[in-house]
Order: sequence, then C-alpha cells, then structure tokens
Amino acid sequence: MRLLIQRVKCASVNIAGEEFSKIGKGLLVLVGIEEADSQEDIDWLTGKLCRLRIFDDEQGVMNLDVQQVGGDVMVVSQFTLHASTKKGNRPSYFKAAAEAISRPMYERFVESVKSALGKDVATGSFGADMQVELINDGPVTIWIDSKNRE
Repeated sequence: MRLLIQRVKCASVNIAGEEFSKIGKGLLVLVGIEEADSQEDIDWLTGKLCRLRIFDDEQGVMNLDVQQVGGDVMVVSQFTLHASTKKGNRPSYFKAAAEAISRPMYERFVESVKSALGKDVATGSFGADMQVELINDGPVTIWIDSKNRE
C-alpha cells in the first residue's frame, strides 16, 4: 500500500463539474493498493499518517502532526501510484489491485483514519473520474510505502 501525502492549505475533489468534497488546512492523501496489502498495512500506514510531524510549531520547525494543528484529511484512491515504467513509455498498472480487492481496502483505510483521528475524513469517489485541486503548502510531499518501511 502506498501513500502520497501532501501538506495543503486547501484541497477539493470535483466530479462531473460538481464539488464532491473539500478540506482546508491539512493533508491530501493519495492511496494506491496492491493485491498483497492487508489489514497490517492499513494499521501501520494509519499510524504513520496520523502521527506524521510535518506542520510547523511556533519556532517554524516541522514538529506537529495534523491533529495538533486541527487540520483536515482528505483520502483519494489512486491506482496509478503503482505504475511501472520499467518497459517502454506506457505505464503498466499490473501491481495495482483489482477493484474487488482495492475498493474494500480503501474503505477500510478511510474508516481506520477516521477512527484514529476521531473525526470525519473527506474522500474522493472510488473509481470516478475526479479533478483534484490543491494548494500544496511548503511544498511538502511525502511518499510512504508499507512494503518498504524506511
């Protein structure tokens, strides 16, 4: 399971020209799921995400997590995080899990983050053609892969 986390001033998801969800200051989290992912991956990534200290404290040091700054979280599924560009120029998505696996995993991840934060989490619409807008704050963008725990 992979997360691309962006610290944002705001973010929104639009579907068919209509606003589907939006957040203010917080984290936009793009999630990619592969077949080998499990509840252990969800639990580990939830903990990392919710405790990630990437917001500035009073001294301007990234020392606070999203809860400490009262930030929002938006979670959007993105199978292209598992793109392979090893051969040729057309990405392959063979590592991305099929919808029958990835949709329930995505929904469980969203619920896990909600539970950990004790508040609602904005989302995209799984499988929809979405337009995601954001103002990246910093910019701060962090990649976390549960199969490569660095």
